[in-house]
Amino acid sequence: MTEHLERIIKKYSFPKRDVNSTVEIIDIELYSKLKLPKDYVFYLENYHGIDQFIGVEFINLWSLEEIIETNKNYNIVEELQHTIGIGSNGSGEFIGITLDKNENIKIILSPFIDLNTKYHIEIGTSFTDFLDRLDNGIDWFP
Repeated sequence: MTEHLERIIKKYSFPKRDVNSTVEIIDIELYSKLKLPKDYVFYLENYHGIDQFIGVEFINLWSLEEIIETNKNYNIVEELQHTIGIGSNGSGEFIGITLDKNENIKIILSPFIDLNTKYHIEIGTSFTDFLDRLDNGIDWFP
């Protein structure tokens, strides 16, 4: 898992974290009431947020320090159970981690404006799968 993720991170030159964060993973998990997936935790602990194209899609992944504040600003965690925003596509939708009814992790794209699970589009079955799909040029909107 981590090896595949590291290959994608290296390919797209994700900025390496060089200082410790004042925000801990546990802070985000307590705030969101979600256990963050291991591959996403690895990313957060070792890299800063990014703002770039991967494949055909633009993504802005929030850094460890931005996640709670940005989720509060958009009321994502308050409005959507079992969901936390982790970034955006720069076009009015957020990228999030959610748990489905079977407690499986899904990476989703959903509008900031009308926070409702009916608008969730699955864009990955894990954080690594999400980046892998982007790297392979899989479009979110066929």
